[in-house]
Amino acid sequence: MSVFFIVYASSATVRFGRTDLLALLEKSRANNSRAGISGMLLYQDGNFIQVLEGDEAKVRALFDRIALDPRHAGVLVLHEGRRESRQFEGWAMAFRDLGSEEVRSMPGYSDWLNRPLTPARLAGDSALCWRLLEAFRQVVR
Repeated sequence: MSVFFIVYASSATVRFGRTDLLALLEKSRANNSRAGISGMLLYQDGNFIQVLEGDEAKVRALFDRIALDPRHAGVLVLHEGRRESRQFEGWAMAFRDLGSEEVRSMPGYSDWLNRPLTPARLAGDSALCWRLLEAFRQVVR
């Protein structure tokens, strides 16, 4: 059975501090677990890239709520579709702040991640978006 996914990018309308991000993650993980949604959230310099996967109706409903959230601007779907299986099984919401020292010291860290992850930068290349997500998933396992 296949699983539906959406990958999107957005910009924060207000700066998220570490405490803000942790509060967002705690709420997201609880809600996503209840809804059967898994995924990953990357954050750097006020920009988000996120993959959500699960039941199509539930993923679309969550994405619609995110797109209307006033904390996001420039919400842009980079890629959506179906895959044979979940890529983030058991991850109610994996997270990394790409600007943190912890991430910078990871094996395979690329300076490419130091440049802002803006929707315009990623919009034209959904394969690049997936490669970034897949590489990140392999590093944090």
